[in-house]
Amino acid sequence: MLNRKYDLNDGSTLPEIGLGTVNIRGAKGVNSIVTAIEENGYRLIDTSTNYNNEGAVGEAIRRTDVPREQLIISSKLPGSAHDYDKAITMIQESLYRIGIDYFDKYLIHWPLPKQDKYVEAWQALIDAQKFGLIKTIGVSNFLAEHLERLIDETGVTPATNQIERHPYFNNKELVETNKKHGILTEAWSPFGRKINDVLENPVIKEIADKYAKSPAQVIIRWNVQNGVLVIPKSDSKAHQWENLDVYGFELTEEDLEAIDGLDKGEPGRVEDQHPNEYEEYV
Repeated sequence: MLNRKYDLNDGSTLPEIGLGTVNIRGAKGVNSIVTAIEENGYRLIDTSTNYNNEGAVGEAIRRTDVPREQLIISSKLPGSAHDYDKAITMIQESLYRIGIDYFDKYLIHWPLPKQDKYVEAWQALIDAQKFGLIKTIGVSNFLAEHLERLIDETGVTPATNQIERHPYFNNKELVETNKKHGILTEAWSPFGRKINDVLENPVIKEIADKYAKSPAQVIIRWNVQNGVLVIPKSDSKAHQWENLDVYGFELTEEDLEAIDGLDKGEPGRVEDQHPNEYEEYV
């Protein structure tokens, strides 16, 4: 099921669905990540320094029988390390924590424009890629103006931009901006976390009933059909499998428009984390 891939602007590829790991930690977390890899076939594992679980991800990599070269390990630079030298050191430190020699993908977690150091941080990722520490570099939560500044000042376009995207905040304009620049959109918190009721929404449930699928599967399929890499978090074996089982049906244009119609704009953000205001964990 995970043979379908997206082609990136740097020549690499990524699967259409990855495993989010926020709040997946400790021994239980290790076991759930191993299950995701070995029993459910996940290959893209998404973590972050600020998730405080790079150790668990590393232990899962060591325990699995799947060869390292078949796994795609992605992490993110925290806001406390946007200075160039701190960024290079943080990337190295994260690799040591996980116990791997390189990241397959690495992102700047938030732009933090009030600090105004994201271009410096981006240059660090560019150089870390040249040093062989990262294969694919990208960003997370970057708006159009942030992307354009990176491209204008460094000449290097991010391969991916991981953004908030769920039916109550579809972020469609930013998805189109990413496409314009040849940047693949990744969707974090595709189910809106537990803060909203998107999985109970009657429109979503009606579409799910029509295809004998779950609301979660409908939302993942909505992303896939929009050319968006989706990263649902799950520590449950059954839910991990369910989140991948989205290729036996196709949403109609009417379905897609109905889901798009649930968008609430800015009030739909799960935690009011506007990229121009949110200061992350600095």
